[in-house]
Amino acid sequence: MEAATLTEPLPSDPPAPRAGRWLWLATVSLAATCFVLLTARPLHAQEAAPRQKTESPYFFVKSDSPDVDRLPLKGTDVDVRISGVIADVTVTQTYRNEGQRPIEAKYVFPGSTKAAVGGLTVRLADRLITAQIREKQQARIEYETAKQEGKTAALLEQQLPNVFQMNVANILPGDDVKVELRYTELLVPQGGNYQFVFPTVVGPRYNSPQSENAQAKWVTQPTLRADVAPSTSFKMKVAIDTPMGIKEVRSLTHAIDVKTSDEARHADVALRADGRPLDNRDVVIDYRLAGEKIESGLMLYKGNGDGAENFFLAMVEPPKSVAATAISPRDYIFVVDISGSMHGFPLDTAKTVLERLIGGLRPSDTFNVLLFSGSNRMLNDHSVPATRANIEQALATIKNYNGSGSTELIPALKRVYAEPKAANVSRSIVVVTDGYVTVEREAFDVVRKNLDKANLFSFGIGSSVNRHLMEGLARAGMGEPFIITDPVQAPEQAARFRRMIESPVLTNVHATFGGLDVYDVEPQQLPDVLGERPVIVFGKWRGEARGGVTIAGQSANGPWKQELRIGGRTAQNASALRALWARHRIAALSDQEALAAGDRYKQAITDLGLKYSLLTQYTSFIAVDKVVRNTAGSDSVNQPLPLPQGVSENALGAEVPSTPEPEVFGAVAVALSMLAMLRRRARRHDKRRLTA
Repeated sequence: MEAATLTEPLPSDPPAPRAGRWLWLATVSLAATCFVLLTARPLHAQEAAPRQKTESPYFFVKSDSPDVDRLPLKGTDVDVRISGVIADVTVTQTYRNEGQRPIEAKYVFPGSTKAAVGGLTVRLADRLITAQIREKQQARIEYETAKQEGKTAALLEQQLPNVFQMNVANILPGDDVKVELRYTELLVPQGGNYQFVFPTVVGPRYNSPQSENAQAKWVTQPTLRADVAPSTSFKMKVAIDTPMGIKEVRSLTHAIDVKTSDEARHADVALRADGRPLDNRDVVIDYRLAGEKIESGLMLYKGNGDGAENFFLAMVEPPKSVAATAISPRDYIFVVDISGSMHGFPLDTAKTVLERLIGGLRPSDTFNVLLFSGSNRMLNDHSVPATRANIEQALATIKNYNGSGSTELIPALKRVYAEPKAANVSRSIVVVTDGYVTVEREAFDVVRKNLDKANLFSFGIGSSVNRHLMEGLARAGMGEPFIITDPVQAPEQAARFRRMIESPVLTNVHATFGGLDVYDVEPQQLPDVLGERPVIVFGKWRGEARGGVTIAGQSANGPWKQELRIGGRTAQNASALRALWARHRIAALSDQEALAAGDRYKQAITDLGLKYSLLTQYTSFIAVDKVVRNTAGSDSVNQPLPLPQGVSENALGAEVPSTPEPEVFGAVAVALSMLAMLRRRARRHDKRRLTA
């Protein structure tokens, strides 16, 4: 009240009310002007729509009843056996209920984007339960029925090609349940390097209202704070058998122990504890073979019994790249994620990558940069020549960003494809992000619909990148994905990108089959080969295995072809080809489904999953014990996930209508400063009047 008395106008001073009104009117006008000027963007910048209520990750707080075990997953053991270019993987998850009440454990975990998941078993005491493949809704009904009846049951569902969910019902106090899933994947060498990747954690996803997953429950996952280590144990061992000597085995993500034998054609690899959690980042193991040449060849599988299917796989090493001087100028647009989940290591590494990518452009090239989070903006009104001055200006601007806000990828992609270009200019789009979004399907759709405007390369940066998004974007954009899990990989991947974009080493690629009666060949159309990556062809064959496969195309030096012949020594026992072919066909149909929208290919994908016993978006594995063990009901428990290494807690945030960008905070700060300054002036004026 005293403050109000001091600022009231005196009877003998009538102009003061008008001056006060004028002062506040000027203050508000000035603040609004500052806000508009500082937050103004070019007319072509597209703002993201206000965020609606969606399912979102949240921080785990263990504050519930001690009677319920909130951390039922006790450990994960991974056994990998690599033979040639095929990896057979067995993952054993151990669940134990150390509480006093029955529980249902729910666990969201990642998987390889190339995995053909083909088996699930559950071991409960002395009983082994083998899961059956079912249509997804049917499997869910069987699981819920078993749960209500008090039977122990396990349900494995695919939420995305690289995100799975395990539900285990009716784990009684003291129970020890082991769930074992098995999958197969193809290891395709790149630049002579073979790489096996085992993802360990699903990063927290920004769930855009535009996503078909906006209301998906799996996205609502509890996440440990950054300084809380996971309580689960994690063990992994890898056995590698190759047709020629192993030159080198290394891991940039984990400490490993390596033992070789049998003239270096066999290696045993195990993770070594180094004081850090082992399961808060992808496990990446690289190995090279003696000599730099890729092992090209044919793999066959002859089915058993009447009506059995036979499968083949051909792998051909492409020719070498041509000199950079023979290449036409190109235009590059770099689409850079500066959202909250990129804060820290991911964005710092992205800046290093961009410095090398943009710095490696030729003066005859042009480029532009689009930065996005909740909104997006171009650094330049149009692409500019890759001169040293333009490059330094772009890099200086990017370095000022630290990562904040949401991750609106779709408006950013639409914005960049709307950028005009000359008809004779070939354009490449380079997306740099951690991929922590749920709009994969919508993003693939945007890219495919604009293939006539540009091809697309993706750089995934982070310890647990969303590989489904990064690989899918590159596949849709006829480009190539690059994954960087550690800062030291940035120069290597940037150099690989430059080598790859220097020229397509093979165009107009096609396969012919002489003497081999083939059908259901995948892919149905071979893409251009960009370099360092072999040509892969899957398919089925009838009758006798004879003849061979010829891959041909146009190289910079003229026509090119390579032939693989079937001989008497060609083995026909590669049984994994059956599942790998089906997995490849399912991926192709899923791509077409995303392009066409709707569920046009649902039945075809479902049929493949049921026929080949594979986990898909429409089929699930269900295992049910016959014994009724619980009649008292149970509590559902969501197993918390660790925050991926290097990911800031900014990746998780409160639900807000829209996340302000850094420049918005700056505008607000200036406006508040102006208000404070004018307020101080008003008080000094009042004091002078009172003194007078």
